[in-house]
Amino acid sequence: MSEDRSVLVRIEGRAGHLTLNRPRALNALTHGMVLAMGRALDAWERDDRVATVVVTGAGERGLCAGGDIRAIHDDVRAGGGRASAEFWRDEYRLNARIARYPKPYVAVMDGIVMGGGVGISAHGGVRIATERSRIAMPETGIGFVPDVGGTYLLSRAPGELGTHLALTAGAVGAADAVLCGLADHYVPAARLPELTAALAVDPPHEVLARYAGEAPAGELAGQRGWIDHAYAADTVEEIVARLLDCGEPAAKEAAESVLAKSPTSVKVTLAALRRARALGSLEQVLEQEYRVSCAALSAPDLVEGIRAQVVDKDRRPRWSPAAPAEVSEEDVARFFAPLGADELSFRASG
Repeated sequence: MSEDRSVLVRIEGRAGHLTLNRPRALNALTHGMVLAMGRALDAWERDDRVATVVVTGAGERGLCAGGDIRAIHDDVRAGGGRASAEFWRDEYRLNARIARYPKPYVAVMDGIVMGGGVGISAHGGVRIATERSRIAMPETGIGFVPDVGGTYLLSRAPGELGTHLALTAGAVGAADAVLCGLADHYVPAARLPELTAALAVDPPHEVLARYAGEAPAGELAGQRGWIDHAYAADTVEEIVARLLDCGEPAAKEAAESVLAKSPTSVKVTLAALRRARALGSLEQVLEQEYRVSCAALSAPDLVEGIRAQVVDKDRRPRWSPAAPAEVSEEDVARFFAPLGADELSFRASG
């Protein structure tokens, strides 16, 4: 498939449609796809024919599984990660553009929506989940840290729900996504064709009044007690200890999940979330995330995590360091160091 077909761009009635079109790769984002989306948004902002933007994914499996991590792995090994850093620079600018877009931006978060898929959907003004939605920031499982504004979103979830999702890399369904501020509305998947057709005629608020309903019950609301207590701790080690001590089977599973992830990643993720809470805007958080992401390119766990998950697929990453206690404060601080002339700066771009 040629690159210019990886995002299908069309106008139907009053709606401009962006369809991510790499279904065999679960619509994983490439640099070219990010640039194509940006060009369409620029054009449609000035096009009076387009009143609403609608973003969907081709195929039956999901909107977008995230960035093309195999390409990142190969780039780091062959070129030191320069192409990945340039991809992230444009991707994060797109995330901010979506959040500030002046026309309704409707993201249909059906099926799998992970990592970069969250970045091109959860910053939108209208975010629709279905009973098939599985929404996650799974980065700690590949030796990375939530990016694309993920630490902004998760740091603002109620209580410590965002910390729980970030450290465990857990996926949530529609009700929990709404609870955590990652989605707004629930629409049954079978009604999506009618909904998208209706957006060609009517504004989103009128369409949603006809099609949105109550999502099937989630899990997180009933787990707030132990989640908020455990993840309020100051260190990963104390979080794990609290999870193991509380006596809840789900908490024990969460502790085991955290311990299976990259120790460096979970420690940097916890620091990034806490720092993100103190930052005022999405753009400021994206600037911080860019520092963290670029630092990950020269750390061992990102390449190793991608190797274990998608290259060799042995699911047995060899993290370095191998345990949270071996990751020092200095190790964590390195991920937040300024990049000098390579910084991502929204202020500089006006």
